Amino acid sequence: MTDDDTPPTIEPTLRTVAMPADTNPAGDIFGGWLLAQMDLAGGLAAMRESRGRVATVAMDAMSFKRPVKVGDEVTVWAELLSVGTTSLRYRVSAWRRPRHSEGHIKVTEAIFTFVALDERGGKRVIGR
Repeated sequence: MTDDDTPPTIEPTLRTVAMPADTNPAGDIFGGWLLAQMDLAGGLAAMRESRGRVATVAMDAMSFKRPVKVGDEVTVWAELLSVGTTSLRYRVSAWRRPRHSEGHIKVTEAIFTFVALDERGGKRVIGR
């Protein structure tokens, strides 16, 4: 079994259903929609871990391994990789579950970096 065969064993960060409004002219879900779901999931995890506001500051390259279809359940996991003084890095992976199946199929993953922000929008030290 490879990393692409088994979803993470931690609790999923986000689940949603791909809808017709999210499709491109070919009927597949837009990559930008999927990227937004991943950014949202990573941001939620980073806010929880840092106990406050965060902003996405970087994302490494991602490639789409499989398409997402209308009606698929999309599950996103955010796995904490590291915590710095003001930043957090997460491996964020997106998986699809076809509507009449119980198996998950990996769609894509990327490393997201978030920075913790204070109430004025400046960097803040992450208190653990």
